[in-house]
Amino acid sequence: MTPEEGGEFVKTLRATFSAIADLPVPTIAVVDGYAIGGGTELALAADLRVAGPSAQFSLRETRLGIIPGAGGTQRLPRLIGRSKAKEMIFTGRFVGPEEALDVGLADHMTMSGSAEQLALELAAQIAQAAPIALRSAKAAINEGLETDLANGMNVEEQQYAKVLGSSLLACCFANLLCTDIDN
Repeated sequence: MTPEEGGEFVKTLRATFSAIADLPVPTIAVVDGYAIGGGTELALAADLRVAGPSAQFSLRETRLGIIPGAGGTQRLPRLIGRSKAKEMIFTGRFVGPEEALDVGLADHMTMSGSAEQLALELAAQIAQAAPIALRSAKAAINEGLETDLANGMNVEEQQYAKVLGSSLLACCFANLLCTDIDN
C-alpha cells in the first residue's frame, strides 16, 4: 500500500468510526478476543464497551512506526485520561478485561458468561428508556463535553427543552406510573 493509499484508508476508517460515534442512539461494542489497533479504535467509537474473558485491547501502531489514526489518539485520552492513554499508546501493550474495566476502557466485564449476552441485557435495560430522552441525553453529554461547563449547561437546557416539547412525554409519564419502579 502506498502512503497515499494508506492515508485514504485511514481517512475512511476515521470517517466510519466517527459516523458510529455520531449515531444519535446508544451504541455498545462487545470485545471478546483481540481488538488491536483499529479494533480498539472501533470499540472507542461506541458509547459503551463490554469486555469478555478473552478481551485484549491494544493500540500497537507506535511499534509499527505510525500512530493510531482512526480516532485512538483523541478518543482514548477522553475516555481513560491523558496519562493512561499515553502509556497504552506509547507502549503498545495489551490491556486485558480486568484492567480495561479498572481504567474505564470497558464499562462492563464478564469472566464466566457471554460478553454478547451481557451486552444484550444492557441494551434491553437501555431500551426501556424513552427514545427521545436517550437521543437528548446522548447529545447533551457529547456536545456538552466539547465545551466549558457553562456552555455545557446551556446544551443540557436545550436538550431538556426538546424532551419537554415532545408529544411522547405524556405517554412516557403514563408508562412510568404503570411500571414497576424497581426496574
